[in-house]
Amino acid sequence: MTPDATKATDIPQTTPLLASGGKLLIGGEWRDAQSGKRFPTLNPATGETLLQIAEADAPDVDAAVRAGRSALDGPWGKMSAAERGKILWRIADLITKHNDELGRLETLDAGKPITETTRVDIPLTAEVFYYYAGATARIEGSTIPVSGPYFNFTLREPLGVVGLIGPWNFPLLIAARKVAAALAAGNAVVLKPAEETPLTALRLGELALEAGLPPGALNVVPGFGITAGAALVAHPGVAGIAFTGETTTGQTIMTNASKTLKKLSLELGGKSPNIVLDDADLELAARGALGAIFYNKGEVCTAGSRLLVQKGLREPLVEKIAERAAKLTQGDTMDPKTRLGAQTSVAQVEKIERYVELGKKEGARLVIGGERAVVGNGRGNFYKPTIFDGVRNDMTIAREEIFGPVLSVIEFDDFDQALAVANDTAYGLAAGIWTRDIKKAHRAARLLQAGTVWINAYNLYDAASPYGGYKASGFGRESGQAGLDFYLQTKSVWVDLS
Repeated sequence: MTPDATKATDIPQTTPLLASGGKLLIGGEWRDAQSGKRFPTLNPATGETLLQIAEADAPDVDAAVRAGRSALDGPWGKMSAAERGKILWRIADLITKHNDELGRLETLDAGKPITETTRVDIPLTAEVFYYYAGATARIEGSTIPVSGPYFNFTLREPLGVVGLIGPWNFPLLIAARKVAAALAAGNAVVLKPAEETPLTALRLGELALEAGLPPGALNVVPGFGITAGAALVAHPGVAGIAFTGETTTGQTIMTNASKTLKKLSLELGGKSPNIVLDDADLELAARGALGAIFYNKGEVCTAGSRLLVQKGLREPLVEKIAERAAKLTQGDTMDPKTRLGAQTSVAQVEKIERYVELGKKEGARLVIGGERAVVGNGRGNFYKPTIFDGVRNDMTIAREEIFGPVLSVIEFDDFDQALAVANDTAYGLAAGIWTRDIKKAHRAARLLQAGTVWINAYNLYDAASPYGGYKASGFGRESGQAGLDFYLQTKSVWVDLS
């Protein structure tokens, strides 16, 4: 279902960014924040303001939660699973219909190349809604053969009003994984998109209303984490929180959510190992390693930021990756030829710079990059693809998540050492291994402490396949049946037959 790449010239630059004008969506209505405050959302590639967005705070979050409860007590809560599925399918159809427009919004707001948004992000977003449209009919309980003259069965019921907090690296796609699953299960949703990238979440709200979603079933409240996000986590009317973002923020959410005993799903940071054994296909491994770290300018939770290479293969592999990285086109994010976009914020560029300086200070060898790239008007957040060789696994750049186009190359002696180094991290989101030895591949898949393992591939995703982390990368799963389970609770029913 992936459409052809959209040319920048094919997308009307005069199209209004949002018909709703950047207001909050609460109870099916577009509202200003009760405080009247607004904040700017910027184009990371130019530094220019795109739109002033209504800034939600605790009173707005409370109104959204109340609207969600009203929807559950009203039409949305009384709707059959089949009817919910039809609405989700219509949302998917509208996302597909507006693929180019949504791709443009995502490119403008998040700094992604237009080819990535129109060919990958938006089509995958539609697929998520199509998948969960079908999943509504697969929510089933079970009968249990208990002792005694009793009939025992289970019901699978929605949690209630759920708070969904999205990240800024894949604003619409990751929001869709949460929203579609939550709605499929029959919950009402309060979605707080990242303050850096609120546009496509608001446009999703517009499309959901157009698809016939009842008022209050989906509420969208852009705002800042310390205000709107904190209010959502603390609200006693919210039954569960699904969050994607930094590990430290996830820890704060766990602490605050404990006061109201909310159910949590946390997809947090990563420092994923990408292992290349000496029997691997060198060309295939080089292409895979390049995409693993530089796709979406390194702003990927699962980014293969630690490249573990077996001795004897390191020099030729690093040479091939560096050669390819130097050819990645950085430029106008609306140009289909651009392959490396702008980092989402100035703060993110400054963070990358700090880590690059630490890498140099701690003795890693800079192979390529290590500085900002000047593109267009020079005010964009562009950073050159960067590779460090001679990295030790105890260096800061190998221990902490940079979330940028920075690759750390670590050499190892044998298979067992590779696994030991790979698992020697606080994180456990993903891992990759490149080898022709099928036995080693399967051993690695079992022994790597990661929620996703790719063999001779990297960054593969599907709406049907569960996604999530081990250790400090969080808990809970998104996508697939496992992604639906979080939004359901189980009720046991007993009937006396004596």
